[in-house]
Amino acid sequence: MTGRIIAAAFAVAYLLALAIYFIGTYGLFGQNPDPLSGVFLIPLGLPWSLMEVPESRAAALAIAAPLINLLILLVIIWMISKRSG
Repeated sequence: MTGRIIAAAFAVAYLLALAIYFIGTYGLFGQNPDPLSGVFLIPLGLPWSLMEVPESRAAALAIAAPLINLLILLVIIWMISKRSG
């Protein structure tokens, strides 16, 4: 049960960071475009967000890295719940 709450909290944080990224990057809702709007995705995507990739793929990595962590978290929770019966 606790694992599901942690995964849900991580998913909500990821969705909020993703929303901030898209709002800031594309200037949605009258916001000025901000190149630092993806800064909240970086800590959620650690350690994957520290990988060195070409500049053209940096944004894709910043978006995908927290999703990788969420999937790993869900697999760990599934394995623990399966083992505990």
